[in-house]
Order: sequence, then structure tokens, then C-alpha cells
Amino acid sequence: MPLTLAAFLVAIALLVAVHEWGHFAMARACGIKVLKFSIGFGPRVMGWTSKRSGTEYQIGLLPLGGFVKMLDEREAPVPDAELAFAFNRKPLASRAAVVAAGPVANLFLALLLYTCVNWMGVTEPEAIVSRPPADSIAAQAGFSGGERILQAGFLDDPLEDVASFEDVRWWLTRAALGSKALQLSFRPPHEATVRTVVLPLQSLDVTQADASMFNSIGFVSPYAPAKIGNLTPGGAAAEAGLLPEDRILQVDGLQIVDGAQLRDWIRHSGMHQLPAPQQWLVERAGQRLVIRVTPRQVHEADQTFGRVGAIVGGVPSMVQVRSGFWSGIRKAAEKTWEVSGLTLRMMGQILTGAASVRNLSGPITIADYAGRSAAMGLEQFMVFLALISISLGVLNLLPLPVLDGGHLMYYGWEGVTGRAVSEAWISGLQRVGLALLVGMMSIAIFNDISRLLS
Repeated sequence: MPLTLAAFLVAIALLVAVHEWGHFAMARACGIKVLKFSIGFGPRVMGWTSKRSGTEYQIGLLPLGGFVKMLDEREAPVPDAELAFAFNRKPLASRAAVVAAGPVANLFLALLLYTCVNWMGVTEPEAIVSRPPADSIAAQAGFSGGERILQAGFLDDPLEDVASFEDVRWWLTRAALGSKALQLSFRPPHEATVRTVVLPLQSLDVTQADASMFNSIGFVSPYAPAKIGNLTPGGAAAEAGLLPEDRILQVDGLQIVDGAQLRDWIRHSGMHQLPAPQQWLVERAGQRLVIRVTPRQVHEADQTFGRVGAIVGGVPSMVQVRSGFWSGIRKAAEKTWEVSGLTLRMMGQILTGAASVRNLSGPITIADYAGRSAAMGLEQFMVFLALISISLGVLNLLPLPVLDGGHLMYYGWEGVTGRAVSEAWISGLQRVGLALLVGMMSIAIFNDISRLLS
């Protein structure tokens, strides 16, 4: 919990500071006087005032946001000597640049974070896939588990090298959400032959980008050997005589490919009836022996399944992924662009009803993922920050009143018609936008609580 809270506060403070700094820096560049720069809302916790510029810098009590207050005749009278520094007196292009600079700063932060991660390198699972579920797209395409993915690409596009399993997941995500067929070049286990297949992901009905999507595709997790880990005292595995590091070769004569297949077998054994005794062929210290194992039927969260009381599945084989100077920048730019596009497409699908509102996440889920990524190391925390920074940037560019994109929408109208949007219209639209934003946040928090209780 302390790590989760600390990671969440660091993430929010950094993302908000960068966003508001974008507005602040562009305002200063356009000759606009900034009265206050605040990280957080509510009562002032600490701060100072610059003697040179007169800008007040502060940290507010509520960390979920921030603001930049500029000199503006619409908010308070401005002395004649300072009229040239007022926001409302600046040209349309300057005002639009100031508004757009916040979201753009978040996108540049993501670019910087991705670049640093590429240069530093990150340890990820090798691009070897686990055994797919029997009715999945991958199983129908001929995958049986243990295949090493070498290259990937959309149909009719050149194939690109795949460095890790995370690369595979990224290709699958883009193809599924973009309704595109995906080509995969792979080498089957214990073979030198390279094969190529096409996964028809354009036909996949995707309403939620979650584990169920990858389960439908068939690539849920990287390959991990069917080994036994820590055992629960008194559990079925311990009572049967299984030991840590035992490798399971067969169950009732069925060849076991990997840990995912064994876990699936165990769970299904208790879904519809009490599990029957099973004959497990086990490899232990170079020797093979048969052990009789009877999984137990358990009931949790309205689900019934089998369990043996042990960690099932070994650690995936890992690889260090690192890029050179220019390739790291190029890959970071491509990732920022692609994630921005996917985020915008998903938001559009949510608004049109093509995607489930369950995709919306609020502060509880963000805090949870912040803690998890921080626990995994600096590189994973930086990747998490990049994803949230892109989401914040794209969200603020939406043409929704009260957001930066809403103000850009007003300026677009002014640029086309030559007339500013009236204060009456702005006031009405702001109320509508605020209601929509509160509604979205309410749904996001409801989703957070539902995930927490599930």
C-alpha cells in the first residue's frame, strides 16, 4: 500500500506538472503574464512568489489536477500598462498555441519516457507463445504452444522483427482494435522450418481491450514450462507427493506442452463435477515417475473449478531488449503515435457505443497499476507513465467543453467565422461539458470499484 500510494502521487504530480508547464511555457513565450502556476487544487499547502516575474507558484491540497492562471480582462480588470500582456489581447494563433501546449507536453513526455526505456533496455519474456485455448483463433491457425514468433506485420505490409512477447501483444492489440488481419512468421518447437500464417483478427468482435480479447485470440501469456512451484501445505499437490521443480510431462496420457495448458486442465477438471484421480507423468531430477493426483473442487466468486494447491508453471525465458540512439528515438516516436491513435480510436468507440464503457478507468485503477509497475522496476514504471501521459494528452484534445480541446473548438469557430463564440454559448457549453465529464468520471470510478470487488 505505501508503494502504491507513493507511486500514484509521483505519477499524478509529474503528469500534471508537465501538462501545466506546457501551458505556462507557451504563455511566457507568447508574451502573456502568468499570475499563478498551481499543481493541485484547493487550499495552498506550500509555494512562493517570483520576485522577477511576479508569478505565484504553489502546490494545492488536492493533487488530482492543476492550473495556470494568466492575466485576462475577462476575469479581472487589467491596468493599462499591462494590457499588452493579457491573454485575451493576444492573436488567435497565440491563444490556440497556449491551450494546445498542455496536451502536447504530455505527448512529448511520453516520447521522452519511451526513448529512455529503449536506451536503458528492459527485460521481457521471449516471443514464445503458450498453448492457445482450443476454440481460439490461434488454435484454429495451427498453433499448439512453444512456437517462437520471429516477425509480425499487417496483411499486405512488410513483416517486422519481433524482439519479445510484449512486441507480440502490441501487434495483436493494434490488429484487433484496428480490425486488421495479422501475419505472423514463426518457428515451431524443435524445428528449423519457418512458417507464416495469417490471423483473421479483423473478424474479432472487440468491445473491451482486456484479457478476454487475448483469450479469444489465443495468446494469453508467454510460454512457461509445466513446472510445479511452491506448494500449499495440505493441498492436493502436497498430499500427492509432488515437489517444487517437478516437471509435468503427461496427465492421463495427454502430452502437456506448458504451464498454461496444465493450469487450464486442472481448472476444467472441477468445473462440472468432482475431479477424478489423475495419473501425472513427472520428471524429477532426471528421472520419470507416475504420481496419482486428485484436484479439489473449489467455489470462489460464483465460479467452480479445480485446484491442486500449488504454483503451476515455471518462469518464462527472458530477453533483454535495448535499442541504439537513433533507433530508440524512432521506436519511441512510432509507439507514441500508435498509442495515441489507439487511445483516440478507443475513446471514439466508447462514445459511439462500439466499445464497452468498462474500458474507462479511474484513479483507483490508475493507483493500482502505478504500484504494480513501480514494484516491477523503474523501466516498467516509466512505460506506465508514458501510457497515462498519452491518455491525458489525447483526452484533453477531445473537442469537449471544459477540456483544452473544447477551447480549441471555440478558436476554430473564431478562425472560420472571424467572430468569437459568445459568452452565453460558452457558459452553456461548459455546463454540458462538465456534466459529460462528471458522468465519465462516475462511470470510471464505478468500474474501479467493480474491479476491486471482483
